[in-house]
Amino acid sequence: MATLTLDLVKNAKSPANKTCLAPFSREAVKKVRAFHQSMWGYYHATPLVSLPNLAKYLGVKSIYVKDEAGRFGLKAFKGLGGSYAIAAYLAERFGCALDFDALMALNLPERAPHLTFATTTDGNHGRGVAWTAKILGVHAVVYMPKGARLDRINAIKSEGAQVKVTDCNYDETVRMTARDAAANGWVIVQDTAWTGYEEIPLHIMQGYTTMVSEALDTIKEKPTHVFVQAGVGSLAAAVAAVLANTYAEQRPVFTIMEAEAANCYYRSFSANRPVAVTGDLNTVMAGLACGEVNPLAWTILHSYSDYALSCHDEVSAVGMRVWGSPLPGDPQIIAGESGAIGGGVIGLLNKYHDIKTTLGIDKDAVLLFFNTEGDTAPAHYREVVWGGALPASLGVDEHA
Repeated sequence: MATLTLDLVKNAKSPANKTCLAPFSREAVKKVRAFHQSMWGYYHATPLVSLPNLAKYLGVKSIYVKDEAGRFGLKAFKGLGGSYAIAAYLAERFGCALDFDALMALNLPERAPHLTFATTTDGNHGRGVAWTAKILGVHAVVYMPKGARLDRINAIKSEGAQVKVTDCNYDETVRMTARDAAANGWVIVQDTAWTGYEEIPLHIMQGYTTMVSEALDTIKEKPTHVFVQAGVGSLAAAVAAVLANTYAEQRPVFTIMEAEAANCYYRSFSANRPVAVTGDLNTVMAGLACGEVNPLAWTILHSYSDYALSCHDEVSAVGMRVWGSPLPGDPQIIAGESGAIGGGVIGLLNKYHDIKTTLGIDKDAVLLFFNTEGDTAPAHYREVVWGGALPASLGVDEHA
């Protein structure tokens, strides 16, 4: 049985850079949400779940989880970013309004019959891009790194996309996708940026803000601590930017959570500069298996986040069981491997007293987490939750 490990590092922040917050202003967030709300038949706000009995057990005031397992019927939040980025691209290219009806009126199957969007994914982002392309009647080619789970491959294929599984890790697959897209005239819809490719990744990050604005509109009290998982960091940066614009100097303590095998922000904060993680990036948290920071996200997170937590795979498994087997009276949350990392951190808070103290989590703390995916790999979800895969002892003395 594995020994659960959490490693915390403090961010030696760069000076506050308010310029990088401008794309996440109140007006920008409102514009993004208005687009998603225009997607009649598809858009519904996801729930913000309160866990009062877990909060009492942990000795904090409140715990909230924004549960994205029901987003667009895709079991993940990623469709928010892909749909908005594609919409913004099309609105600019064809000179139409940034509105779902206006996009459908373009009649793209006749007007642009060869239009193809390409992306790299571990599962959720690619499915969101493929889903959007299918709705609009255009094409999608989705590249996946080695080790991609069959459930996620088939889910993307079900949206009508062509899927190519490589023998490379995520970051190398991104570069392969970019080369192939350039050779074939495809439009890349990638949630990480590089020199000369910043606009679409920024639109993807902006797309995620609908989730954040829904949460802040619903929550009944100001969060004191916010925890967000990170791969390349696009989601975490979007959340951090909205929080900075909303709360200014009173913003919550912000902690990034990462898979240990791909903990590029943990290592980058330790070195006070971007550091890449190379190799296979082998982790059960497929959505977090990214070894290089998104430069756009780094600019925000180096100024507006406080800590990074590096987590073993077993932390995610604990989270899947914590969310899925709630204390009596609390609602159940179905969380996939990447979505559940926050549940694992919660499950370990009473073991890691030093981390709890460092973060300033006490009886008045209001904790906000994001369950970014449901059981996107159902067979593996059952193997963990029912079958006890990745077993671990919490090591908590209930009589202490």
